[in-house]
Amino acid sequence: MKKKILFVVTSHSEKGNTGKKTGYFLSEVSHPWKVLTQAGYEIDFVSPKGGNPPVDGFDLNDPVNKEFWENPVYNNKISHSLQPSQVNTEDYDAIYYAGGHGAMWDLPDNKDIARITSKIYENNGIVAAVCHGPAGLINVKLDNGSYLLNGKKVSGFTNEEEDKVGLTKVVPFLLEDKMKERGAIFEKADPWKVQAVSDQRLITGQNPQSATRVGEMIKEALKN
Repeated sequence: MKKKILFVVTSHSEKGNTGKKTGYFLSEVSHPWKVLTQAGYEIDFVSPKGGNPPVDGFDLNDPVNKEFWENPVYNNKISHSLQPSQVNTEDYDAIYYAGGHGAMWDLPDNKDIARITSKIYENNGIVAAVCHGPAGLINVKLDNGSYLLNGKKVSGFTNEEEDKVGLTKVVPFLLEDKMKERGAIFEKADPWKVQAVSDQRLITGQNPQSATRVGEMIKEALKN
């Protein structure tokens, strides 16, 4: 049986009350997808509501986005994402949270996906996320009651980057601040620079530019 990785994507489609659309950020799915499928992994998708999740950053001038979107198997998979209740955690060596601003609204308090995440981690699996994806990790607790993020080096979308996109007052919280609240050791680069960190089977990246690097780090971690 092929080794499998579970990708988490948001079901949330609006940036607060702005009327502007959001969803999962396409390149944050496609770039790690390319790295990991080339390495022989099969990927499944889960979202809070299941079904067809909203997509943002829909840029088919990006050749990797185009390759992913026009792949009939994977286009079908992501447009029919699993509901959390359909996931068997034993099937997965890793779980990866794609970003996109939507992740800030519906992933932090999704207890079912948090449970899936902690089970994969406690089963010696890899947990990874990029950009706003780590929002889904802020409330994940381990069997010993501690937060997954506590005491680990992490990265994620920074306060400065949120300010630069003009959404500091729109998002429900600032991801950098919240990760620090959970006891994480937050590491960052300048805005839009590639930055990713691995610590104790937790891999996190700062922004869309870091998505490929996170995919490569997942691949490396799974070799160990």
